[in-house]
Amino acid sequence: MDDNGLLKINQQYLKHNTYTDIITFDLSEDSNIMGEIYISLERVQENAVVFGVSYKEEFLRVLFHGALHLLGYKDKSAKDKLAMREAESYCINLYLEKEA
Repeated sequence: MDDNGLLKINQQYLKHNTYTDIITFDLSEDSNIMGEIYISLERVQENAVVFGVSYKEEFLRVLFHGALHLLGYKDKSAKDKLAMREAESYCINLYLEKEA
C-alpha cells in the first residue's frame, strides 16, 4: 500500500490520524492464527534510509513485526519493545541465512 491508503485504514479502524508503516488485524480463532497485515511501502522505503538499512531488511522487519503480533507479541512497554525487536532480528537473520 501507499502512505495515504494506510492512513485511511488507520483513521477508520484505529482512530489514529498518523502515518504508519504497518497495521496488523488479528483475526485468529482458537489455535488458528489468521490475520491481515497492511504495509506502507513508502514508509518502509523512507525508514530504510532513516535507519541506514536496505529496503529488503526494513521490509522484512516490518513484515515479521506484523507476524509476531499475530503470535502474541506486544510492543507497548519498553520490555515488550525489546522482546519484539529481538524476535524481529532473529526472524530476519534466519530468513537471510536460508536465502544464502
